[in-house]
Order: sequence, then C-alpha cells, then structure tokens
Amino acid sequence: MRKEKHHKGWNEIKTNDSWAIFKIMGEFVNGYERLSLIGPCVSIFGSARTGEDHPYYQLCVEVSRQLAEAGYGIITGGGPGIMEAGNRGAKLAGGTSVGLNIDLPFEQHNNPYIDEDKSLDFDYFFVRKVMFVKYAQGFVVMPGGFGTLDELFEAITLIQTEKIARFPIVLVGTEFWMGLLDWVRATMLEAGNISPEDLDLIHVVDRPEDVVQVIDGFYKGNMLSPNF
Repeated sequence: MRKEKHHKGWNEIKTNDSWAIFKIMGEFVNGYERLSLIGPCVSIFGSARTGEDHPYYQLCVEVSRQLAEAGYGIITGGGPGIMEAGNRGAKLAGGTSVGLNIDLPFEQHNNPYIDEDKSLDFDYFFVRKVMFVKYAQGFVVMPGGFGTLDELFEAITLIQTEKIARFPIVLVGTEFWMGLLDWVRATMLEAGNISPEDLDLIHVVDRPEDVVQVIDGFYKGNMLSPNF
C-alpha cells in the first residue's frame, strides 16, 4: 500500500515574517535619527566595479569635491568603485561624507572615505533606498549597472507620481547615457507611455562644474529640505 505524502497547508507553514517588521522598523528609526542631522546632501550613484584608475572614477572624485565645496554633503552606497570616489571627493574638500552600506555576497565593502559617525549598515535594500531619496536634494548618476538604473528610475517614478518633492537628477557622461535617453524619447515618449515633462528634471553633463550649476540653479527658487 502506497504511503501518501502529507503536504502542509498555507495555515500550517510557520514563518518569522512578523518578527522581521521590528528589524525593518529599527533600520528606519536609526536611519531617520542619524541622517536628519547631516544637512543638505546629494546622493551619488554608479558602478561598484569602476577602478581607481578609470576616468569615471577620477571624474566622480572631482564632481563630489566641487559639490562639497559648494556646501553639499555626499551620500553614497558606501562601497567601492564610484561610491568610493564620491566619498573620497567629499573627504578631500572637508565635506560631509555619508555611506549607506549593505551586506552583499560580492562587490560590497565599506570604503575608507566615509565619516566615522556617518556610516550606516542596512540589511534591507528598500530601507536603504528610502534614505538615499529622503535625505538628498539631488541625484548625481555616474555610469553604472542594474543597481544604478534601479535608483535612477525609482527616483523618476517617485517624482512623476508626486510621492516626493521634485529635485534635480544629473546624469554624468554623455557618451554613456545618451543612448538610453534617445531610446526613452524615441520609444517610451513616442508611444505615449510617459509625458515630455517627465524628463524635465533630467540633465546630462560631462563637467563637474556643470553638475554644481544644475543643482545650485534648481535651489535658487526651491527650499533645501528632506523630501518626504
């Protein structure tokens, strides 16, 4: 006689999902309390795989240095590559240097240019992403991979749906970004899936001084404050 296997029903499956809420809450509380004190900042995104000798690394150092000299702190994901370059430039200028670190199976390790009291660790990507947006007055997006595109398009979506206040988004590297933007205009916009004004806050530049000019220009008529 064949023995029937017993399959658990959904109501019999035990999980720890409910208890995870408290850990998530703790990450939000810690992030809010510590980042509410940092002042005006710009979040910088880009590839963790960009080496120190790469032109984009060196460009990012100069971008963040000039932003720090203009009075903006720098927020990065705290890891290597472009993140390290962003914190490094802030450090060179004596500016605020924030790192929002996350535990990953590869690529991620804290870089040495983060202010000791402004290094935060996260287990949850979605909590970390809230911090990037809530405490930044602008996004500077260097060439990167899927994670960089994720941050870029989430910010555009939040602004488009009026879930956050409008802020400038600066893409650095015309050669890298223009193919994507050409596709957005020729395909998404042409199909009516987005509106022309959805792209109004996106600027593509190549020089550090242009990054500063775009962000400073936006805030001539807008108040610097958290975005939620």
